[in-house]
Amino acid sequence: MNNFIYEIPTKVYFGENQLCYLGEELKKYGKRVLLTYGGGSIKKIGLYDKVVEEIKKENLELFEFGGIEPNPRHTSINMAAEICKKEKIDVLLAVGGGSTIDATKVIGVANYYDGDCWDLVMKKAPIINCLPIVTVLTLSATGSEMNFGSVISNVETKDKKGLQNPIMRPKVSFLDPTNTYTVNAFQTACGSADILSHLIEIYFNMKEDMYMLDTFMEGMMKTVIRYTPLALKEPENYEARANLMWASSWALNGFVRCGKTQSWSCHAMEHQLSAYYDITHGLGLAILTPRWMEYVLDKTTVSKFYQFGTNVFNIDKNLSEMEVAQKAIKKLSDFLFNELKLNKTLTEIGIDDSKFEIMAKKACGGSVIPAFKPLGQKDIEMIYKMCL
Repeated sequence: MNNFIYEIPTKVYFGENQLCYLGEELKKYGKRVLLTYGGGSIKKIGLYDKVVEEIKKENLELFEFGGIEPNPRHTSINMAAEICKKEKIDVLLAVGGGSTIDATKVIGVANYYDGDCWDLVMKKAPIINCLPIVTVLTLSATGSEMNFGSVISNVETKDKKGLQNPIMRPKVSFLDPTNTYTVNAFQTACGSADILSHLIEIYFNMKEDMYMLDTFMEGMMKTVIRYTPLALKEPENYEARANLMWASSWALNGFVRCGKTQSWSCHAMEHQLSAYYDITHGLGLAILTPRWMEYVLDKTTVSKFYQFGTNVFNIDKNLSEMEVAQKAIKKLSDFLFNELKLNKTLTEIGIDDSKFEIMAKKACGGSVIPAFKPLGQKDIEMIYKMCL
């Protein structure tokens, strides 16, 4: 494995009734706060009122920007950045799921740029600085509350791109599992599919690796598989929601990726699906992942699937490597489509093959994704077709 630098400086308040520290933490970064959120669910569950109350206790000045989309758009970020500049915002407070937090990160860097934030996403302009970011998480899925990545959509060009920079990592995150009690079954399932995908993208690696990190990831995958059905059955089960929330953060805060340089496959393919069809990210990943596994499974990769099958799904180790691998893919499919009740095919959600060629070309950048098994345009088109 490669050398690495490990640093996860986000301060986390985990558990119930921790919001009383919100105002105190915000005040460390200034007096003028921009609250960002999505479609308004935080108002329905009473979280908005609690947040505002804590802000007022510290006599901070509150500004708001709501309506951030599920696949956050660069146009919304531009509007929020203008508010930051006009009102001289000191600190950003993102209350919501990964989309709200992702957008807020780019708002933070766009505050220091006079042009279109898409220039920053496309690396046409340098990132100079970022407003400090505090988050209150409401959905276990992306891990954005504890990492420095974001994914932004441009509906005009049908592009969905990632932007990463260490200065975008949240300073403080409040993780209260009770804030996810009202997340519906579909979004809970999609969030869990997203968590699993983050782990799978890192775990499936044929290079020499750290046994400790593999076992850590296997444990988190087993956690998601164990607790998601319980969260669906009992939405207010604290143990289930807490395990999913903490797994979400640790799946993508940088820890399990230490020393790894391999590119991801399913995320690159899914970003095209949600860029063109605006589908839920976790759903797209759920549909793609088992088909990607089927496509890349061969005698050169089977050993990793054997490890996955025996350690995550407890498949009989005495079976042949290929038999274990095939059973593991089936068990993952059963979990995603039968237990979580997610759509199994692209056809079911109204997606045909009309844009597969252009999406595949974009997914690999016109070349090859140097991933677990390198994928060119034709490979990606085939995987899309397997999802119909």
